Amino acid sequence: GGSQMVEGECMECGSMYEGNIQELGGMEDGHPIFGDLNFFTKYKIFGDNRPDNVAFEIYGDATLDWLVLLSNNILNIQTEWPMSQQSFDTYLLDKYGTYDVIYNTHHYETKQVVDSNGVIIVPQGLEVQQNYSVTYYDSGLGTEVTANNITDEITNYQYEEGIQDDKRNIFVLKPIYLNIVFNDLDDIMKYKQGGAQYVNPTLKQGDNIRLNE
Repeated sequence: GGSQMVEGECMECGSMYEGNIQELGGMEDGHPIFGDLNFFTKYKIFGDNRPDNVAFEIYGDATLDWLVLLSNNILNIQTEWPMSQQSFDTYLLDKYGTYDVIYNTHHYETKQVVDSNGVIIVPQGLEVQQNYSVTYYDSGLGTEVTANNITDEITNYQYEEGIQDDKRNIFVLKPIYLNIVFNDLDDIMKYKQGGAQYVNPTLKQGDNIRLNE
């Protein structure tokens, strides 16, 4: 079916999804619904959930995994979808070599600095040197203030985890609008000889699909 899942890991999903989706990348340009955020709702990917898991949760149909990816213009699941915990651990060891290095400092970021009036002087999350400080005039106090010790260490692990967390925030098409997409699929897509094979349980295997420009 639409799911290629085995326990905790999708062994074939990377190549499967990449091959399936690469021909669909232009659909958002071919249908106005994909350019209007009113048709979508925010969704956060939890744990090791893959596109077919998300599709089943939202639509009750795992074979709509392609719609989840298309809604976010994801063409390569291996680089654009958050890794499973197992893949993430393997990636970290491959990149950094040892656990000690994984937890070494990657960079430092600012803590939020506000004056006595609650005005933000330095926002949180700016990448800076460890000894970064800021001096500013606090109008509420009527004096100049220097803020020290306003940085946090970000380890290599935290840095990489942040990248994965950013990928967990996606948009999904609201289920009530599914019929709009399905009814217009024939207008959006056309069959063309040659090109990559898109294999999906909802489509006949062997069909070649190409999007209208």
